[in-house]
Amino acid sequence: METLSENRAFGGTQGVYRHKSAVTNCEMTFGLFLPEEAKDGPVPLLWYLSGLTCTHENAMTKAGAQAWCAEQGIAMVFPDTSPRGEGVANDEAYDLGQGAGFYVNATQDPWAPHFQMWDYVAEELPALLAENFNLDMDRQGITGHSMGGHGALTLAMNLPGRYRSVSAFAPICNPTASDWGRKQLNAYLGADESLWAKHDASVLMREVGFDGPVLIDTGTADQFGDLLKTEALAEAIAARRQEATLRMQKGYDHSYFFVSTFMEEHVSFHADALYRE
Repeated sequence: METLSENRAFGGTQGVYRHKSAVTNCEMTFGLFLPEEAKDGPVPLLWYLSGLTCTHENAMTKAGAQAWCAEQGIAMVFPDTSPRGEGVANDEAYDLGQGAGFYVNATQDPWAPHFQMWDYVAEELPALLAENFNLDMDRQGITGHSMGGHGALTLAMNLPGRYRSVSAFAPICNPTASDWGRKQLNAYLGADESLWAKHDASVLMREVGFDGPVLIDTGTADQFGDLLKTEALAEAIAARRQEATLRMQKGYDHSYFFVSTFMEEHVSFHADALYRE
């Protein structure tokens, strides 16, 4: 693992690291904020999964999370959204290929050789973090924005016991019924729609739910509201009687101005779960 940068921030360290990934068959870059408490012992870990077109850097520099993580003594990791580099398949569209991994393991060409983002986030990167940093991997939470909110919700519901809490900012809630989903799931997983269900938060909510607290914020002025399909997840939450808070925030859009506005509340939400015995 190569250290690209380390900057002091809010008493802790914001680092950027690169490593060769056996899962994605290319070099991957991630950001990790460690609070000051990590010098003395393992700290809880909060995952932040980013959205379409993003790298590890977008949320790291624009979400304003470090101050609140430092206040709570929590680490936050910012993985990339896809494999990258020469020889890695791509597409001219912004919502497919590099920057648009959708947190799935691709089975179709030309994506399969590199686009294994589910295994990267669920298996390889956690192992790397546990080996190299002072983290309490028994205390993990997960959050994300847009495509990353989709990833956070689906990982949380597919990996029971892994995360103590899950939240999302304007998540893609029902990708099997949205143009932000059907196109990508077909490209990465093939035409058999039965294989898509484990990557649809609304379907998963009805079938398995999440054994813990859920927090979701979406803006009423979100310009992609028709693609997010928040109402499908709201109906599934109600049908399952899931412990959850889903808030429609008046006047907010899809941007990082929205994310940064509610970041403190999301970090505090996760801290309550991560420190609960």
